[in-house]
Amino acid sequence: MGDFVRLEISDGIGTIRLERPPMNALNTQVQEELRTAAATVTTDPDVRAVIVYGGEKVFAAGADIKEMADMSYVDMAARAVELSGALGAIARIPKPVVAAITGYALGGGCELALACDWRVAAEDAKLGQPEIKLGIIPGAGGTQRLARLVGPARAKDLIMSGRMVDATEALAIGLVDRVVPADRVYAEAVALVQPYLSGPAQALRAAKLAVDGGLDMDLNSGLAWESQLFAALFATDDRREGMAAFVAKRKPDFTGR
Repeated sequence: MGDFVRLEISDGIGTIRLERPPMNALNTQVQEELRTAAATVTTDPDVRAVIVYGGEKVFAAGADIKEMADMSYVDMAARAVELSGALGAIARIPKPVVAAITGYALGGGCELALACDWRVAAEDAKLGQPEIKLGIIPGAGGTQRLARLVGPARAKDLIMSGRMVDATEALAIGLVDRVVPADRVYAEAVALVQPYLSGPAQALRAAKLAVDGGLDMDLNSGLAWESQLFAALFATDDRREGMAAFVAKRKPDFTGR
């Protein structure tokens, strides 16, 4: 895909892999290559699920501080929207997305993981939002997605202290979903998305839209949104196949249409 982000597609899984050693710092180029990769997996029908992976040693240790150090308010006011939008593009992929976390996921790296649907972490992984130690706050979704995931009190603790959490604590507070030995992180991410590869793609898309969209709505608006998405699925081939298979007591053969 680019100099620092590679997209590999195999057996229905699109792996978006960061390759900017030593720490996969998310500079402007990486951000834009992530946006491009997100657009590609969104539209490619061969991709049924996505894994975001930083490699065997580190997920992403954060934004490129050297790149930001001399930026003014005017500079960052223009760039901040693009930074948030690049990770937002990952969040908007209408397919199951899992972050496979080894080593560090800090700052922008943690925000990238938060943009995914699930997070699989290595036993020795460290996660956190240390921006406060630089005199700033998370600027690519950290204050918003983290609070929605672990609750406002825990999010304030992590953001205002800037402390790192290990995999055990991350699992306990719901920041990650599975913890495995480091050498099994990618394989566990594959296992997590495996059930979705032959699933009804349009219904999976609708489920993600319903949950994510509903979080930004009041209950009545969310229920109306759910009803619309639910009804729309009755126009799909997979809905007909799923119900026919249920009546016939056989396994459905979903095509994604």
